[in-house]
Amino acid sequence: QVQLVESGGGLVQAGGSLSLSCAASGRTFRDYRMGWFRQAPGKDREFVGAISRSGVTTYYADSVKGRFTISRDNAKNTVYLQMNSLKSEDTAVYYCAASSSFVYTTIPSNFKSWGQGTQVTVSS
Repeated sequence: QVQLVESGGGLVQAGGSLSLSCAASGRTFRDYRMGWFRQAPGKDREFVGAISRSGVTTYYADSVKGRFTISRDNAKNTVYLQMNSLKSEDTAVYYCAASSSFVYTTIPSNFKSWGQGTQVTVSS
């Protein structure tokens, strides 16, 4: 399995921006579709977005579409989540995850490797 470590979380005011990174190690990074999820206190883990192995295709949850952008650098074994126009409801622990699936998926159980998470707090 691939090992994942997120970084870049923090406290930001509503309307601001934050960029998260997720560094991978252990297996061939480009073999994995990468996803971002988040989990707020008392809520289920929620799909945020994902990116294909090549980085050409991305897809997002409706709640973040137009505000968040996922990208990846296979040479650096890193996937990124750029978050703009942040809202208080974006407050959560954000996780990156890796999937060996070759099909579109937003289900957490289809992602077999997970990072430890990074806290994002948006103050209103």
